[in-house]
Amino acid sequence: MFIQFIKENRYISILLTVLRIYLGWEWLNAGWGKISGNGFNASGFIHGAIHSVSGDHPAVQPWWGTFLKDVALPSIDVFNVLIPWGEFLVGLALIFGIFTSFSLLMGLIMNFAYMLSGSTSTNPQMVILGLFLIMAGMNAGKIGLDRWVMPRLESFADKNSDRKQSPQSA
Repeated sequence: MFIQFIKENRYISILLTVLRIYLGWEWLNAGWGKISGNGFNASGFIHGAIHSVSGDHPAVQPWWGTFLKDVALPSIDVFNVLIPWGEFLVGLALIFGIFTSFSLLMGLIMNFAYMLSGSTSTNPQMVILGLFLIMAGMNAGKIGLDRWVMPRLESFADKNSDRKQSPQSA
């Protein structure tokens, strides 16, 4: 009943928009700080996370440490581009309310990656707000560009699936 309420109530969409813009601003600000700074480099953060794997109660789980050591560090140049631009683009999309659910999903993936790496900061609150907005579905982007973009994408997808299903005449 609660989920149906946040998915359908037009007045709650105002609150959802405020939360969405807040999250968007946090992501945009974090990404822009890295993009406009003196060159972002995640290797120090990743090395710190790898060192946090040891001990009786490690802050970073061994399987995640292995991923960081074997995948992230060898590909650090890729991650140094993906992290700041990912944060910036997620923020921009959430502020404008375009591809809201996908943007929230990408933001949640980044939040969990930071938390799995031993960093708490604002990530837990961003996860809670992000999950709340994802539960709201389209209502979270109703006051935004999703209102116009998503129906057009659905219409485009329907037209293309009709073409694939109908036999073509020669």
